[in-house]
Amino acid sequence: MKKILMISLMISEFAFGQVKKDTLDKEYKLEVTPYKAEKKEKPYPLSKKGQTFVFFGWNRGAYSNSDIHFTGNGYDFQLNNVSARDRPTKFGIVYFDPAWFTVTQYNFRVGYFIKDNLALVLGIDHMKYVMKQNQTVDFSGYISDPKYAAMVHNGQVNLSDEQFLTFEHTDGLNYENLGLEKYKNLIHKKNIDLVWSYGAGLGVMFPKSNIKLFGNERSDRFHVAGMGTDVRSSLNLVFWKNWMIRAEAKAGYINMWDIKTTLNNKPDKARQDFVFGEIFAGIGYTFNTKKYN
Repeated sequence: MKKILMISLMISEFAFGQVKKDTLDKEYKLEVTPYKAEKKEKPYPLSKKGQTFVFFGWNRGAYSNSDIHFTGNGYDFQLNNVSARDRPTKFGIVYFDPAWFTVTQYNFRVGYFIKDNLALVLGIDHMKYVMKQNQTVDFSGYISDPKYAAMVHNGQVNLSDEQFLTFEHTDGLNYENLGLEKYKNLIHKKNIDLVWSYGAGLGVMFPKSNIKLFGNERSDRFHVAGMGTDVRSSLNLVFWKNWMIRAEAKAGYINMWDIKTTLNNKPDKARQDFVFGEIFAGIGYTFNTKKYN
């Protein structure tokens, strides 16, 4: 009987030890998984709130015909359907020398993303507007000076000899504008992005008009002359994460009701309004764009 009891105790201790060992193995066994690095993704440029960009480029412009109304001491007349063109600078070192950059037809932009994909853009469009000299235009109104009144024949005046009028905004037709632009990514690759934008702007006209009327001393000074508005669209090629090439087209309307036509502070002035088109391209740089998210 004692032998049977001893054998039963030994079997129970062995069984209990096995259960305890199995429990401990299960309880204290650590599960080890290999470390896997998180994949870094390239961010979208020209997209996030807080991002900024700057841009500098060069433009070409085109203008609709316009009626120009002149008023002053001894005259009040209008030239109808006057045509004009831009005046691009011949390509050369002047395009790259900072001391001469204002000679060219240039554009400058600073943009700040006030929310994702929406930027507030401050711009300067330094265009040039030159009345075509070799043209005959319709005339209405009066001139008291007999010399210049005699240049009007059958309700028209020939401007080709430059004696009656030279009329330019060549220093220049400055459109200082503020716009809102919406951005959308079209291509997102490792080293390159293509981003499309569209928007509209509004601003003041701050021309330096070169005007010589009736042989008076030429007016040549900066002056707030009116306002302008535009719609625009651009393609932006972003490379090396921060650099960009921008090409933009815009169309707009300009109304200048206070163009100075004499050098001093006489009441002489002109007014005109016209539609314009503009294309430009250049290079820019984006800020606050992290290399990776």
